[in-house]
Amino acid sequence: MIRWTQPEALDPAWRDGLLGPGQLFELADEPVLGQVLPVFAQRPRSVAEILQRAAANHGDQLMLIGPARTVTYAEAPDAVGRVARVLVDGYGVRPGDRVAVAGGFSIDHALTLWAIAHAGAVAVTLNPRWTASEIGHSVALTTPVLAVVDDDVVERLPDSTGVTRFGDLGAASAATEPLDPGVVDEDDPFAIVFTSGTTGRPKGATLSHRNAVHFSLAAAATSAVNSIIHELPSGGGTLTVIACSPLFHVSGLLGHLTNGAFWGMTLVVAPPGRWDETVHLELTERHRVTSWSIVPTQLLRLVDHPKLDDYDLSSLETVGGGGASFAPDLMRRTAERLPHVAPALRVGYGMTETAGTVTMLQPPIPGDHRSSVGTAVAGTCIEIRDPSGAPMADGDIGQIWVRGAQVFLGYWADETATEAALDRERWYATGDFGRMADGYLHLESRLRDLIIRGGENIYPIEIENRLVAHPAIAEAAVLGAPHPTLGQQVMAVCVRRDGLEVTDEEVRAWVAVEHARYKGHRGLHVPVPAGDHGTDPAAAHQHRAGTVSGTRADERIRSRP
Repeated sequence: MIRWTQPEALDPAWRDGLLGPGQLFELADEPVLGQVLPVFAQRPRSVAEILQRAAANHGDQLMLIGPARTVTYAEAPDAVGRVARVLVDGYGVRPGDRVAVAGGFSIDHALTLWAIAHAGAVAVTLNPRWTASEIGHSVALTTPVLAVVDDDVVERLPDSTGVTRFGDLGAASAATEPLDPGVVDEDDPFAIVFTSGTTGRPKGATLSHRNAVHFSLAAAATSAVNSIIHELPSGGGTLTVIACSPLFHVSGLLGHLTNGAFWGMTLVVAPPGRWDETVHLELTERHRVTSWSIVPTQLLRLVDHPKLDDYDLSSLETVGGGGASFAPDLMRRTAERLPHVAPALRVGYGMTETAGTVTMLQPPIPGDHRSSVGTAVAGTCIEIRDPSGAPMADGDIGQIWVRGAQVFLGYWADETATEAALDRERWYATGDFGRMADGYLHLESRLRDLIIRGGENIYPIEIENRLVAHPAIAEAAVLGAPHPTLGQQVMAVCVRRDGLEVTDEEVRAWVAVEHARYKGHRGLHVPVPAGDHGTDPAAAHQHRAGTVSGTRADERIRSRP
């Protein structure tokens, strides 16, 4: 088992000041859903309380900067309370009711999500790109009393669903009186976030108010203690972040929205439409952005931007994110192109079911662990187990199990799936393969992505990391293809870099330098220029937020500059 052990290396004075009684990161063992777990003693007890505290602590500081309007922390509770009043009085929303939301990241969308929590209801976050069939499945599963959506989503909703638009809801709220926050238990549902559906329809991972709160405290405590131990530079002043992760994933919902308010961040909302690296750089310069929280493909495009050096990025203090693997070569390239943020380059590993956080990889990173996903975050326990459920020794590869206050409530209206994922002690079976070494977690594969070729186990991630180190390959995904005698054969899908050529034979030879013959693959080279992926990178890499090996080939692409 691995857990958060870094506080043991702190000077006692620092430890008492951060984790001692009454301090911000004080940890205490308390009952959580029938199990005693470590929790933060000074935590808010609901998502609504996060916003109330933020208003008291950050006042006139900007909370949201949009293309046409802004909202301060002092203004936010009133604006949210007014929207909540419309939901309750105008649409009959009651505590525990589900309210579906679908649309791009906008100020109205953000305020609506806050208002749903304010009213004690449960947000059902739908992907606005879903087909009518996919939306229909999710609506039928969660039975929302109302859907609040962008214009282009309306026609894909079932006819029986009550619907309004974000703008209309916001306009109606202007003439109302704010509603007081509803009373909720911290283990009540806050949001239902859908996971990828490789083995069937997507499942609704149900996150609690406790999960959202713990996410913010666990990541911050882990980062703060590490920075003190290793004397890393820490920025001062307001954290300003570009809100570029979709709100139908934990990266946007928790990483940007609730975490942003928890720590008083200013969120810069990009113009509607696809994420664009040039726009991201322009917004960074214009608003003096201090942190990028992004997925690997976005970071790839940014550090590879031909005019990167033309932008004033001196305000940038940290770079990090999740959603897929940050290959060691990408980390190295980022440190080369953005040397002033190298000491604060952090990436996380987790999934929707763990509120997006399990481990964190942060400097200084020992050489043997540069390809790992880091060490356990505060309040988290991790075990590697064999198929029988027995814990395994360091170095052995098995399934990763996670326990902590961030672990989800279960899958909405799916008792069978919940029982398969959570044991009686609330250990969550991630479905990822990994191994432990010196307290660091190394990922090997998603359980369902494991390739078995002629009886030999092959883990896609090790081949993918080799492929993206090739100078002509921008991205790669490795998957198992059916084979009549071997059972499965290894197949690589590669995206070449602009202006560079590489043959299948060269790819095979490149892999053969470091990997045994049984891992040899029949290469499928796809001549698509790097960057032309036909999708929004933030959405493409976050079907299971934080996972390194997703559930479809296009979710498992490894990126390099």
